[in-house]
Amino acid sequence: MSDIFHKCRAYSYAREVRAAGLYPYFIPLTNSEGTEVTVGDHRLIMIGSNNYLGLTMHPKVREAALEATRRYGTSCTGSRFLNGTLELHLELERRLADFIGTEAALVFSTGYQTNVGTITAIVGRGDFVITDKDDHASIVDGCRMSFGTMRRFNHNDMDHLDRVLAGLPEDAGALVVVDGIFSMGGDIAPLPAIVPLCKKHGVRLMVDDAHSIGVLGGGRGTAVHFGVLDDVDLIMGTFSKSFASLGGFITGADEIIDYIQHHARSLIFSASIPPTNAAAALAALEVMIDEPERIARVNQIGEYMRGEFRRLGFNVGHSETPVIPVIIGDNTATFTAWKTLYEAGVYTNPVVSPAVPPELSLLRTSYMATHTDEQLSRVLEAFESVGRSLGLIQ
Repeated sequence: MSDIFHKCRAYSYAREVRAAGLYPYFIPLTNSEGTEVTVGDHRLIMIGSNNYLGLTMHPKVREAALEATRRYGTSCTGSRFLNGTLELHLELERRLADFIGTEAALVFSTGYQTNVGTITAIVGRGDFVITDKDDHASIVDGCRMSFGTMRRFNHNDMDHLDRVLAGLPEDAGALVVVDGIFSMGGDIAPLPAIVPLCKKHGVRLMVDDAHSIGVLGGGRGTAVHFGVLDDVDLIMGTFSKSFASLGGFITGADEIIDYIQHHARSLIFSASIPPTNAAAALAALEVMIDEPERIARVNQIGEYMRGEFRRLGFNVGHSETPVIPVIIGDNTATFTAWKTLYEAGVYTNPVVSPAVPPELSLLRTSYMATHTDEQLSRVLEAFESVGRSLGLIQ
């Protein structure tokens, strides 16, 4: 019989990148102040975080987390289904549903578990789940774990989506799942075009707003941004980005959320979100409502940085948001650009194949409402210098 560990011993890519001095992953941060971090004694401007509103260091959010620990301890030590539901969880769910504009919400321990649990609960044997080819891995995994059949359509290609939906059996249940903001490209799902196709073919629609809550629609997400909230059946969000915490949630009609609550295995068989994270998310939500200028600021920064990168000659794809890819188009060149920027004091995220096609290898940059104009200028100066030295721009 073949040794199942053979593939582990044969795996050499990470070792090769380490040997070249270009390994960019699992870097331990010594300290983090939101917009800037330190690694050892090396200080960098962080443009690789999803802390869009800059709330991880907000006094109200930090104090809420500390108070929850003092009151509830460090963990619920049980699942939501049994002994792990606090009044704090229920308050957070009520506030989320009210904020988004839906009947109900359900909090999971992570965003990944939210997508996996929701999709596997809804999509059963004989059903179909249709996804954009650029959807997040948690959506893909949820589809694979379900007993339904997965179909994919080309990224934001509405003609292809129409053909895929037209090819489904008329008597089958079907769910279309798309990202609101796509996490690598920073572009937005065209919900005004997707909604009519879902209605035309009689299928339901779920939007993953992990990167959209706190950014689009006054912070309420993609459906509100486009004015189609009543036409989207399920909206998913995470706490690990604009909410400056950890966890995830799904919102929708009360009876649908109730069904998911009693059928999502990732909820029933996992410990509930710790009180610290729930309290931090709730406080972040309050700040989001009370300080809307943060949402305006992060979008202004996104628009400014897209324009400046393009002016310098960089390819930022179809980004429309504070998520801005700088497309390099070669794995080695991407790692080299990452390392040179890192040494210059700028922290980015290199994304290479197979995560993206080799011709789309990129540096993923993302911005916070708390980035200063001076920090943004330093970032642009570093990109211009590195881009010219490596021949990425003229």
